[in-house]
Amino acid sequence: MIYWIDGDYIKDAVKEIHYFMRDWRTDQIKSIDLRTLDIMAASHNLLDVHEPYMLLSGYRSPQTNAMLRSRSRGVAKNSLHMKGQAADLRLASRSVNQMAQAALACHAGGVGRYSRSNFVHMDCGVVRSWGG
Repeated sequence: MIYWIDGDYIKDAVKEIHYFMRDWRTDQIKSIDLRTLDIMAASHNLLDVHEPYMLLSGYRSPQTNAMLRSRSRGVAKNSLHMKGQAADLRLASRSVNQMAQAALACHAGGVGRYSRSNFVHMDCGVVRSWGG
């Protein structure tokens, strides 16, 4: 989806992205930080693929985050997902390592490799990386 042209974000496209990245468990919508969208888009461009990302998790309500945290040690108590600043993504045509390397090449935000679950976390927080 094109959400940015000539230095301007397209309001209707961004609104649609906010809806798509909502917490599907509670149907709550939160504005997704545009920096996260930019990291996702830049990484996708570096991967040179036409396949869209599969979004596993975008915005998470505090209730959803608490539920997921009770089931997994890998869920942060103060997850950036709850601020609309993170996404967990998958591509069928690229490995976790390929996706993580593309995200790391952006030098922006956090990049988490979740190889066992076959996804990459991207966020617009402090530059850091983790996982294997």
